[in-house]
Amino acid sequence: MPVGPVEVIVVKFPGSEFNGDIAPALADVVEQGDIRILDLVFVVRTSEEEIEIIELDDLEDDAVEELSEGTGSVVDLLSDEDLDFISDELEVGSSAVAVVFEHAWAARLAAALRGSSGEVVLDERIPADVVEAALELTGDEA
Repeated sequence: MPVGPVEVIVVKFPGSEFNGDIAPALADVVEQGDIRILDLVFVVRTSEEEIEIIELDDLEDDAVEELSEGTGSVVDLLSDEDLDFISDELEVGSSAVAVVFEHAWAARLAAALRGSSGEVVLDERIPADVVEAALELTGDEA
């Protein structure tokens, strides 16, 4: 089975303030087949000495259930060291979510490229702020 590029993102929520928009948006891209979640962990710094780790399976929320359905089998790709690193960046009362996901669309494209004897010779990410600035200069909207 071809695998697309795998990426890890960590989003920090100072004061654990989040409005609930992330889970439905993430569920949407999973449902569309754009990404496949391989691991998802919430980290909450409850005190200077304590952190709480919440795995995807521990949550009871409709949008989170949709995410669980789109993951297939979750792989524990985030190590204890990774979670320690994330928690070290959090102030007391803050939280973060770490998501490891596969770009499933790229796996489909890679299979088609291989089937056509194509070979990727460059794969580079351009930061969003650079693209936004370039679009702003041309008058286009992102």
